[in-house]
Amino acid sequence: MPKIAEIEPTPNPNAMKFVLREPLTWGITRSYDDAGQAQDDPLAAKLFEIEHVTNVFYVDHWITVTQDGGADWQELMRKLAVPIRDAPAADEQSAQIAQAATLNVESMSDADRVRRDRINEILDEQVRPYLQGDGGDLYVMGIEGNRLMVHYQGACGSCPSSISGTLAGIESLVRQIEPDMEVVAV
Repeated sequence: MPKIAEIEPTPNPNAMKFVLREPLTWGITRSYDDAGQAQDDPLAAKLFEIEHVTNVFYVDHWITVTQDGGADWQELMRKLAVPIRDAPAADEQSAQIAQAATLNVESMSDADRVRRDRINEILDEQVRPYLQGDGGDLYVMGIEGNRLMVHYQGACGSCPSSISGTLAGIESLVRQIEPDMEVVAV
């Protein structure tokens, strides 16, 4: 059962990040925008049962919960803490699943795989640590020609600065290696 080490605000005023002492997963990202998506995830399903919860995102040692703006954070955090503390910590099996998931490569051309890998390296070094520090993340959905599709997760998913400033910064970084690349949030 993960213990909450600290609770941090994020740049998104409707999202809070819970930093945990034990991991919930080993490298497996879980992101849900509603209760229907979370029905097979016991932790996320419990969190969506709490009024005002609109998004649940977690990976490793932290979980970000986003609300609709209608709840008092102090009261909501007390309610959220119960299912978070009751959730089982990650085990060896989930570490093996994480390794298998990283070996699963989408059906894309070798050239596009190389392009995606280069872009992910830049994102891993210069973007994701900051997004994760703020309770969110970014997933590369795919490449179509000169369009890179990315999906924001967690606190970044509904944060106004993600869609404007952060997206422009990502496009600027990506254009250092692919000058004609357009980055689109999906």
